[in-house]
Amino acid sequence: MSQVKIVDACNTFCPGPLMELISNMKQASVGDVLELLSTDEGSVNDVPEWVNKVGHELVSSQNIDGIWHIKIRKTK
Repeated sequence: MSQVKIVDACNTFCPGPLMELISNMKQASVGDVLELLSTDEGSVNDVPEWVNKVGHELVSSQNIDGIWHIKIRKTK
């Protein structure tokens, strides 16, 4: 059963949020969804680029009250 894991990287700056996501992704199981919370605008571009490069799935990306909620599913 996959689960959503929150990765709270608010108030950290590039490349902090992406580094947090990568380290958490290494510990996740295939099928798990990680939700990155970030206040860094750069994450909106950095995360999808990384996801495409490594081949995971970008589930959603939305800004709620100034915080980016970016969901990624581990596919391998």
